[in-house]
Amino acid sequence: MPQNLPRLGFSVGDLAGIGPEVIYKTLLDERLLKICTPVIYGTATALFDDFPTEPDAEPLTFRQLRDAADIAPGRLNAVTCWDEDFVLAPGQPSAATGQAARESLLAASRDLKAGKLDALVTAPISKDNTQADDFRFPGHTEFLTSYFEAPESLMFLVDESGLRIATVTGHMPLKDVPARLTPELLRTKITLLLKSLKRDFGILKPRIAVLGLNPHAGENGLLGKEEGDIVSPVIQQFAHDGHLVVGPFPADGYFGTQQFRQFDATLALYHDQGLIPFKLMAFEQGVNFTAGLPVVRTSPDHGTAYGLAGQFKANESSFRAAVYLACEVWKQRWEDAQPRSAR
Repeated sequence: MPQNLPRLGFSVGDLAGIGPEVIYKTLLDERLLKICTPVIYGTATALFDDFPTEPDAEPLTFRQLRDAADIAPGRLNAVTCWDEDFVLAPGQPSAATGQAARESLLAASRDLKAGKLDALVTAPISKDNTQADDFRFPGHTEFLTSYFEAPESLMFLVDESGLRIATVTGHMPLKDVPARLTPELLRTKITLLLKSLKRDFGILKPRIAVLGLNPHAGENGLLGKEEGDIVSPVIQQFAHDGHLVVGPFPADGYFGTQQFRQFDATLALYHDQGLIPFKLMAFEQGVNFTAGLPVVRTSPDHGTAYGLAGQFKANESSFRAAVYLACEVWKQRWEDAQPRSAR
């Protein structure tokens, strides 16, 4: 094992949502400091001072820093991203909370690229409220893919029970999916999924199921041609090359009969096809992991939940699971990078 624990940057998300709350609740567990060094990107007093605490509980204390190069292991660290005070109205996003979300994410990403962090855990943003002239991305995944200059990435939903669902297309209108679905894109996503299962999860011979696009996976062309023209030929090529990639499966029956349990991962062809069943089964402990990046990034599988903000009722389980997964993937990659004689 490495002598130092991974340095995990936490971007705070939209301050009008539950991001700061789920971060705060996660940090209340002192055992977290035994597996990582947390680094919050934002002013800790502005983020957490108004949260209630138990009468006998010790308040969280942070080392407020200007530069992540001064991170202290075994402590809670916070890197200042803005100097002005925010007047926060829970559940009411504003231009200021969108700006704070951008600045926190950008600062953490810069430090991750500079090697001052080992991994990034992102709290939820509002995709609409975060937009600006210098930030035109539909979500974290697209921004990080561009920022770290990855040719492609993969939205990969994971939970501790072994449920893993990735998507070929992500944040786009449903009407645009068929045109976006090409043999080249499908090959790229399957390749990314195979590599991630091996590199990040230690599965030597992954078994992957690919879903169909149309009802009943096209019903032999009656309900759509994409399965026969695009999906099946790509799957057959991977099988010919010795990979355990099978399909296309009709999505409803595949999940309804729990056939997914026979595979290491499922590849859905569009966002809701994968995320609806995943969130039904793993909403409170699921993690969104971005595969294909040169860095480790995870997030909870929920959004800003403006309707819960300010009530201190948000469940932090998914954010905590995102922290654990970031540590596990970082450890897996670190160990794989060591010379065999050192393992």
